[in-house]
Amino acid sequence: MSEEVALDRSVASARGKPPTSGSEDTVHKEHHRNVTGGLARAAVFGVSDGLLTNVSLILGVAGASPAPGLIRLAGIAGMVAGAFSMGAGEFISVSAQSELLQREIEVERLEIERHPEIEHRELAQIYELRGVRKDVADTVATALMADPAVALQAHAREELGIDPSDVGAPLGVALSSFISFAVGAAVPLFPWLFLSGTLAVVLSVVLAIGLAATIGVVLASFTGRSRFRSMTRQVGVAIVAAAVTYGVGRLVGVGVQ
Repeated sequence: MSEEVALDRSVASARGKPPTSGSEDTVHKEHHRNVTGGLARAAVFGVSDGLLTNVSLILGVAGASPAPGLIRLAGIAGMVAGAFSMGAGEFISVSAQSELLQREIEVERLEIERHPEIEHRELAQIYELRGVRKDVADTVATALMADPAVALQAHAREELGIDPSDVGAPLGVALSSFISFAVGAAVPLFPWLFLSGTLAVVLSVVLAIGLAATIGVVLASFTGRSRFRSMTRQVGVAIVAAAVTYGVGRLVGVGVQ
């Protein structure tokens, strides 16, 4: 029987619940998605941000009825500038967060090394506060503190809410944001590379709505919520953003003319 199963049984017994029966192979293990992963978050929201930003920019400029070349220039500039901005912003943000977490983990490592008795009591008290019987909490804390690496993981998770093995990947998140923003921004720009006028405006809107609906479906698959509701929300936001900026472009264009 593994330590994981033994700990599960000890905690269940301490809480007055019957321990799980059977061998390790019969223990039910739930499978959850990693909803905190930085790469997935950056990719999904990068596409959404790129789409909303560039469809708004393109239609805002198109509303003023300039030459098609100016609209293409605005769309390309918005895509490139936005992608770099997103990538750089994510890199700086995740780097700072990672450095902060690593600092806190190092402080905890030094405390375990210098004051193991105090850290042992802290860990046992955490389990007691969660409803584990005192003697069992002390036994569990003793077992975890026996190995410094395991003790650090336990304290980081229980005291700081940090997984020491997952403190962020700044470069990966930055690249994910850069690429996904560019992909989202390229969709409403695509018609303007070959067309112009009303047809290009209509195709930009249609493609933007299609991508927004796709993003809604993807988000619904992660959250388990209604696909229709998620799609409606994404499409509604895209339509409002495009309509408002197009209207502003029309007003400004009339004023300039």
